[in-house]
Order: sequence, then C-alpha cells, then structure tokens
Amino acid sequence: MSLVNEVRKAFYLDSVALMRYSRTLAEMTGVDEAAMMMGTPANREIMTNAGLLGPDAEGAEGGDLIIGIRGRDDASAQAAIAAAKQLLDQPSGRAASNDVWRPRSIRAAVASEPAANLALISVSGEFAVAEARKAIRRGLHVMIFSDNVPIADEVTLKREAAELGCLVMGPDCGTSIINGVPLAFANKVPRGRIAIVGASGTGIQEVSCLIAAGGGGISQAIGVGGRDLTADVGGISTMMALDALERAAGTEHIVVISKPPAEAVAKEIVKRIGESEKTFTVCFIGAEPGALPANARFADTLKAASVLALESAGVTVDATAASNPQPAPSGRDRIIGLFSGGTLCSEAQIIFARAGRPVVSNVPIPGAPGPAEPETADRLIDLGDDQYTRGRPHPMIDPGVRDAALADALRDEVTGIVLLDVVIGYGAHEDPAGHLARQLEDAAGHGPLIVASVTGTEGDPQVRSSQVAILERAGVLVAPSNADAAALALACLSGGKP
Repeated sequence: MSLVNEVRKAFYLDSVALMRYSRTLAEMTGVDEAAMMMGTPANREIMTNAGLLGPDAEGAEGGDLIIGIRGRDDASAQAAIAAAKQLLDQPSGRAASNDVWRPRSIRAAVASEPAANLALISVSGEFAVAEARKAIRRGLHVMIFSDNVPIADEVTLKREAAELGCLVMGPDCGTSIINGVPLAFANKVPRGRIAIVGASGTGIQEVSCLIAAGGGGISQAIGVGGRDLTADVGGISTMMALDALERAAGTEHIVVISKPPAEAVAKEIVKRIGESEKTFTVCFIGAEPGALPANARFADTLKAASVLALESAGVTVDATAASNPQPAPSGRDRIIGLFSGGTLCSEAQIIFARAGRPVVSNVPIPGAPGPAEPETADRLIDLGDDQYTRGRPHPMIDPGVRDAALADALRDEVTGIVLLDVVIGYGAHEDPAGHLARQLEDAAGHGPLIVASVTGTEGDPQVRSSQVAILERAGVLVAPSNADAAALALACLSGGKP
C-alpha cells in the first residue's frame, strides 16, 4: 500500500466538484481509495478515519485543498496524484481562458448581477454561515448546500435572515426547484400549481417526479434543511416558506415533507396550515396522522403524498401499481434494501411495518417493529448516511459506494430479495443504472431477485426511461415508485402473489 497526500494552499472547489473528481480518481487502476476535500477539522477527521491522511497533510487548514490517494503501489498512487493535478488545473467549463472575469465574492457577484435575489452557498461548513450572512445582508435569499454547520449557527443565521425578510434553505439542503430551475440534486419537472416544502432532499425528488409522472407540475419546491423542524431550530424556514407560498398566486396546493418534527414545531405548522386558504398534504414520514384542519390531509408515504397532491389539482390517479411479481428463490426469506436516499429507506420501512416485517436499519423510523431475531430480520440501509460516506462521495454521485454491500447481499444464501433505489437528475451520476447492471452481471440467473425503482423524469440528463430499460435488460424488476418497489419485494417473497 502507498499513501500519498498533496495540499494546495488557499485553493477552493465546491464539494460536488470535489466528489466527482474523487470518484474519477478512485476508479483508476491500482487505486484503492481517493478523496479530495477541503482541510476543515471535520474533513481531516473523515480522511484520517478513511486512512487517507498522512504526515504530509498535517499543516492543512480550512481554506486548503487536500488530495489523498491510497494506492496498491507507489506508481499507482503517483499516477493518481498526477491525474488529480490535471483535473484541478483544467479550464472551467464556461471559461477556457484566463481573461474571462468572474466574481470571487458575494459583493462582486451582487454588483455584477444586481437583479439576482438568491445565492447558492457551497463552501466548507465552517465558512458557510459567514458567506450566507454576507448574502442576506445584501437582501438575498440563500440555499446552503454545505453541511457540518453547527446547529447554534443555523439558528442564529435563520433568525437574522427572518428579521431581514430573507429565506434560508438549509444548511445541508440538497434539493430545491425555484421558479422551474432545479438546484443541486433535483429533477426536471413541468411547472404547475403544486408546491413542496421539504426537510428531505430525496423526499422532494420522489414526490415532484411522481407528480410529474401523474400529469401535474411544480410551482416551487423549497428545501429547508434536515434540522429545520427540530426543537432547536423551531421550523423557522418552514414557516417562512409557507408564508411565501400563501402569497404566491401560482400555488394552489402545498405538500409538506419531513421526518417526524418536534411536537411543538408540528403543532405550529398545523396551526399555520389551518389559517391558510390553500389546501395541504402533510407527509411526516414515520409519524402518526394526528389531528389536521379541514384543508389538509395526511399521507404516510411519499407515493401517497403525490396521489393526494394530484387529486387536489383535479387529476385522478390510479394508486394501484401494475406489477409482475416473481417468486423469490426457495428457502430465502430475507430482504436487504440498499438505499441512496434516506427518506426512501424510511418509506420502505413503513411499507414493511404494514406487512408486519421486522426490520433492522441504521435510520429506524419511530414505531417500526423491532426484530425478534436480528440475524434473520430484513435489513434496510441508508448508504447515504455519514457512516458510509466518510471520505467518499454520496452514492447518488458515486454508485460505487453501494458495490461492496451489494456484493455481500448477492452472496448471502438467506437473502431472497435485494431492494434498491436509483436516483437520477441534476448532480447525480451520469449512468447509475449502467453501473448497477455491470455489478449484477455475475449474479444473473442465480442468487436473490433484484427489485428497484428509478426516481427521475424524462427531462433529466440520464432520461428515466433509458435507465429503466438498462435495469430491465439486466434482469431487475423495476417498479414505478419507491413505495411500489417495497410492495413488489414483499409480493415476490410471498411466492410471487401481488
């Protein structure tokens, strides 16, 4: 093994670009692992735990870029370092020469685009709040893609922004669609009169894509960050988003998506909904329905939320998914789910709970039936969780994060079904279905059945129908939604009976 580090002082690239570059380096021959990360304390810890940080990088600071390569030999590691330098030094996509001026600060950007009213912040977490504060003090709403922001800083920033009349989406906000423009991990969907306010990125993606598939459209999809509905933050951004959508003439129905909020926060949201003249769908994944005002209905899954939203727009939806279950291999009675979307994993747990299936998960939902015998229980795993992505890109960017777990599931003689999600759209891998199909080549015709869904649309760069076709050619049973895939997996396990 050979570990090589290089530090570029005062050199910044956003995390999505660095994740893509890291994936490219990790796929090189002779490279076991690779990462390119800003030198913040949190990132240095991640790289240390991943075995990617050595003495050569000890002096790195938050504004420095660290390259870490672990190769099978020194020649492979050095070749990857050379490739990393080439990636970093290549001209940017829009500017092939150095004489094209670009703003390098919020102040300069506002001066060059005075009509702009939104800033997307994607810097290291320790700098994100400072940059967001610069933006809100210039009257900009902000979407903070960055994570690793202390919750106390989030609260302070959101309170200041609210006083200035600016909306803060995030931190750790992975998905929004503003005025028809997909931001970060989002999908190309038609405009319409249904809005979404979500503390879940993949939740927003799944619901917006299902609404599009059903013939509806999205006016706005506002991500608020995964911690907004906690007791500490108090739903500041969610309440502001609801107020803004109340004033929006182009919005008639609003879908609210989150994991169970803090009780006091949930009460405030329900109270605000009851004061609105618009209709609502409330989807608190894993929560009990509770009492809702007359203008709101509760959905316990993302699919149900999309159905109710479409019905509000006058679109009749057949919620019964056409499926062709096949019997799982005899003697195999366990399902393993490997998800890139945490909320999709939670939704599958709800489907399994209805069927009385005990589940082990790294992101368990409240009230899920615990396993009497953990070694034989179904396993539904969110591979986008921090424990699986330390030093590596998110599986939506690099589907290779799922490879080892998938290989183990395919070899497991107790597993009858492997349940997967494939999430496409802007920011996601260019061909996740193709990558998955290559991983399944050796398992074709034997081992467990593979059941999957594809979250996306025909307008996405990867084209949903093309991704579905690739999976089906590889022998995968593809369902029209994540919830349908979970139900199909259960049907296959019950002998192929729907």
